[in-house]
Amino acid sequence: MGAFGISSTEITNREFAEFVTETGYLTTAEQSPDPALHPDIAPDELVAGSAVFVSPLVSGSRQWWQCVSGANWRAPEGPGSTITERQDHPVVHVSYADALAYADWAGGDLPTEAEWEFAARAGLDGARFEWGDEPPEQGPVKANTWQGTFPLENTAADGHAGTAPVGCYNPNAYGLYDMTGNVWEWTHGQFNTADPNSGLIKGGSYLCANNFCRRYRPAARQPQERDFSTSHIGFRVVFRNQDHATSADALDAAE
Repeated sequence: MGAFGISSTEITNREFAEFVTETGYLTTAEQSPDPALHPDIAPDELVAGSAVFVSPLVSGSRQWWQCVSGANWRAPEGPGSTITERQDHPVVHVSYADALAYADWAGGDLPTEAEWEFAARAGLDGARFEWGDEPPEQGPVKANTWQGTFPLENTAADGHAGTAPVGCYNPNAYGLYDMTGNVWEWTHGQFNTADPNSGLIKGGSYLCANNFCRRYRPAARQPQERDFSTSHIGFRVVFRNQDHATSADALDAAE
């Protein structure tokens, strides 16, 4: 692994909007899914939209993920919702292809799994979390995760029940924000190398809870279909050619 720069925060709605305005890009969630990639789903059910977390206390269902027609990066909860007051929140409802398209436009790339984990650990090799070994629910608030019993009770003790504006919590030793929680982040990795649609996300999200999902550890790995998007997945960009930069600060890191 050679030297690379990485955006200090997750890419925001404001930044993604600049990309869409300049290029006219249409995200995966704004298009009907490819039936060839989803042979087990009836073609008439493959409509433009994305997966949205809905508490069972609200939906009355034991399934907390709902495929919402019309949900996309502009309308995170579906038709009628907006990002007007969330310009500095991480963009969500982006697929692997969407994240890669933005990174290419910005002159960068998505991080490899090794690059992402190296940046998240910030020199604390062997530590359980990016800040050390103390769990996120102990001591001062460290990241945007779920507090309470998932999926029924979120006390929002960290100040946010959903996504948070980037940079709300202390950075790690490399000056990077939200490498733990807030939203999952796409990497170039594959969870199942035999499946071209098998992606790999890292970092956990605001839905990761102590009683259910502790995959906000730098070492944790989570599979995700590359052509799918959700309300808790975003990304950040790496720059291996330091001639390029984004509005986010970059970190120079080398093994």
